[in-house]
Amino acid sequence: MKKILFVSNRNPFSGRYSGDVIRAKKIVNYLSKNNFVKVVSINESNIKKKYSRLSYQGFRNENLLFKIFKIILSLINFKPMQLGYFFSSKIKDYVKDNYYKYDILFFQSFRTVQYLPNNVNNKKILDMADLVSANYNQTSKQLFFLNPAKLIYFFESLLLKKYEDYCFSTFHKILLHSKKEIKITKKSYHKKIIQYPFGVDQIKKKYKFSKKNYKIIFIGNIRYIPNKKACYDFSNKILPLINKKYPDIEFHIIGEIAKFDKLVLKNKKNVKVLGQINKLEPYLEKVICGLANLDISSGIQTKLLTYMSFGIPSISSRQVAKNFDAIKNSKIIYYKNNQELITKIIKLKNNKNFSISASKRSLINIKRLRWENILSFLDKI
Repeated sequence: MKKILFVSNRNPFSGRYSGDVIRAKKIVNYLSKNNFVKVVSINESNIKKKYSRLSYQGFRNENLLFKIFKIILSLINFKPMQLGYFFSSKIKDYVKDNYYKYDILFFQSFRTVQYLPNNVNNKKILDMADLVSANYNQTSKQLFFLNPAKLIYFFESLLLKKYEDYCFSTFHKILLHSKKEIKITKKSYHKKIIQYPFGVDQIKKKYKFSKKNYKIIFIGNIRYIPNKKACYDFSNKILPLINKKYPDIEFHIIGEIAKFDKLVLKNKKNVKVLGQINKLEPYLEKVICGLANLDISSGIQTKLLTYMSFGIPSISSRQVAKNFDAIKNSKIIYYKNNQELITKIIKLKNNKNFSISASKRSLINIKRLRWENILSFLDKI
């Protein structure tokens, strides 16, 4: 039985519908079955359930002025700006004062690596999940050349690439989701990398085909630029064309969203912004398909796994499908251009055989991605 310090960017017990939060909670719960696990993070809400081998300590977030100072300091030191934004002096002090008490230091996200003391002998594991540098580089390429954010994302991608290399060289084991991303890392790091997919808790056949189905759903954190761009692109460019033939079809957006974006999107015709919800199932009636139309994508899109776990047919961009290792074995439907996206949505609405086949394929492929089966890889580390 080991003593493990789990350092997380966000509170795993906050209940947020976010991939990193869900993943962190699953990992710490699994580890605590046979080990003593102490979790530290910025606090959003306290742990409600008491565990015999799992404890949590949350620390207050820093104020905005301090964050700005740390962002500037990060730039001066040629480190990613987001390290400064997410920095917590309390967490850094806690890890520095207590790391020696633990056999294993488990860090989630490169953002928490800044808390790692120098020259520690503990076994060090980093759940990097995705190569964020690749995501930021894609984002920079997608933004309009006069947009100031284009340069910021490009510069940040360079800083991230350098910092990711530091992470790979420092940790004993690195966890990544996508096989595609592992291939683009240095070969010298491959022995350190463990690939594991994102998982699901339950599998339920919720989808029912009907020509009267009228919802296209998008699930995700809409504060995240690739998700936000995908929602605006579909609302502005695709949905109006679909509504010319099918005026009843609606686009339903589910997930955390900024007030301004909520106001703008919900005022568009046939766009419904539902925001964060506690239970997804009541909103899955009369669904045509789930959408993952991201132009910017690294790692595995957890929204696809959510659609699949309910047997809902899904449509993704080619970029998302590549990262999902899905093109070769046709696990999901993907499109190459806007016209093809429209054509496939209409086919899912009208063609029963096509839709039912996609639903069955989702339910078959998701079975191997249950968390209870996936997390056993932790026992081997």
